Amino acid sequence: MLELAGIIILGICAQWLAWRFKLPAILPLILVGLLVGPIATLFTEDGSKLIEPVWNGTNGLFPGEGLYYFVSLAISIILFEGGLTLKRSEIANVGPVITKLITVGTLVTFIVAGLAAHYIFDLSWQISFLFSALIIVTGPTVITPILRNIPLKKDISAVLKWEGILIDPIGALVAVLVFEFISVGEGQAYTKTAMIEFGKILLFGSTFGFTFAHALAFAIKRNFIPHYLLNVVSLSVVLLVFVESDIFAHESGLLAVVVMGMVMGNLNLPNIKELLYFKESLSVLLISILFILLAANINISDLELIYNWNTAILFAVIVFLVRPLGVFLSTRGSKLKLNEKMFIGWVGPRGIVAAGIASLFGSKLIVKGEPGAEYITPLVFMIVLGTVLLNATTARLFAKMVGVFLKNSEGILIVGASKASRLIANYLKNNNRHVVLIDNNPANIEHAKKLGLEAMTANIYSDSLTDNIELNDVGFLLAMTGNAEINAYAIKKLGEEFGENGSFRLVSPEELNDPDKMPEEGLFSKTDDFIKMTEAVLKYPAIHELILKNNEQLAQLIGKAQTDDEVIPLFVKYPDGNLDIISSVKDKVTSIPEGSKLVYLGKIFDIEEELV
Repeated sequence: MLELAGIIILGICAQWLAWRFKLPAILPLILVGLLVGPIATLFTEDGSKLIEPVWNGTNGLFPGEGLYYFVSLAISIILFEGGLTLKRSEIANVGPVITKLITVGTLVTFIVAGLAAHYIFDLSWQISFLFSALIIVTGPTVITPILRNIPLKKDISAVLKWEGILIDPIGALVAVLVFEFISVGEGQAYTKTAMIEFGKILLFGSTFGFTFAHALAFAIKRNFIPHYLLNVVSLSVVLLVFVESDIFAHESGLLAVVVMGMVMGNLNLPNIKELLYFKESLSVLLISILFILLAANINISDLELIYNWNTAILFAVIVFLVRPLGVFLSTRGSKLKLNEKMFIGWVGPRGIVAAGIASLFGSKLIVKGEPGAEYITPLVFMIVLGTVLLNATTARLFAKMVGVFLKNSEGILIVGASKASRLIANYLKNNNRHVVLIDNNPANIEHAKKLGLEAMTANIYSDSLTDNIELNDVGFLLAMTGNAEINAYAIKKLGEEFGENGSFRLVSPEELNDPDKMPEEGLFSKTDDFIKMTEAVLKYPAIHELILKNNEQLAQLIGKAQTDDEVIPLFVKYPDGNLDIISSVKDKVTSIPEGSKLVYLGKIFDIEEELV
């Protein structure tokens, strides 16, 4: 009981430390696992581990193969949660670079890393290629914390994020297939039996995942499942799919749960957000337990096995040759610049799927007596720990060295995706600004996406928004909802992270009536609130540009706009294309160069003739 409670407590403490110091959680979790596992044998009186995952006759948590059953079930839940996050609409926009990274890049890693393992450690071809299959995956759970605080161009962040999400199930599938070749072929990798098993894995994994996804979705839509049982019923169905598929085709369960997650994630389910939040919380707990258990299960003899220069050489080959080679071949002919390719080639940390499946398969092959199987788990853990540690400590510095670190974050985050917000966002996008809309109303987000705008359904009261690495280049925050309290809260919570160059919000009706209450972050003029903007957009859904003669004319135009409910000044556009947001406490710009323009929303200025 003490060991089990200790794992959960230590795991959550490690997760908190990772959050506090902005590190991938995998790093403290593995270190904790090694400390209470193999390293503990060096200082305990009887030479035993503080936490013994497998029952050894006197102590331990899991008897026999119990640990590996738990690992399998935990990984199935984690992969299902990953599948839920994959949306067809988002994948369609990531471009050919992602497609090549998960195909060409995967093939390069599989072949070159396999050759390196074979010739450096003199392992059999089967074990060498199982090792290379296991290190194909990167994973968003390790990439996201590393990139979260590095301001990068959206394209770079998107490539790394989507590669990590998409490559998890691919790497897991390749590892399963190689393992099946080894197991069924009894050392002869390519046999007729192995090919039959390969077909069975694809057939039953895809069929079970697809069928049960639609069955569960049907039950949810028809309200056959009470709301309070929705999450636990979904969890039980995931486990059922994994186990049943595995019974019909050994090791097909992982593919089944990934397919199930992907299908359900793209169906119009009313409670998909709740289901995803539950699975995310469960995944955090499982990852915490899993990494400590797997790291603790390693023995000192395993560490001694790889404590040599061959390990360092293999690690160097994977970091400095395999990853960059895969990236450069995959990005050939793309619009990415050389420095951007270099950065993507540098960032390739391995994660939970690699470590979990390595421990599972390595132990099974040791029991079967496969030569060299004892190297699988320690070598993969070395790659996981080494790449996470390397990228966590050097990614920011490397980004600055190669010139992809954004000194000025010019992206714009708009809270609230109303018609007025969408109109402004579209203008900003057409003027080469990265703009993102967020709203808690799915209908508003759908309208924004139909206009080709980047938009996401999000709740500003949730912490998940700050984890989105695709917002790394955002430096301006515009809170434009119809709720004054939400706008003020958005500035308070998100202003520091997303508004380093400026945070603005629409003023409230109370503030309009009292000049002394006019906030410093007030957006647009002193008379513009959500109601006025909405009414103006309904009558005149257009944004205009008016060439300015001088500062005085700008001041006159803004003053006239304050008396006209159908005209709202937005920006001053300079000849070089830069935009200056008009603030309610800054009615005029100190100095505007010749050729500047006033950007405004609503009807065409009638006062233009009056000012000539």
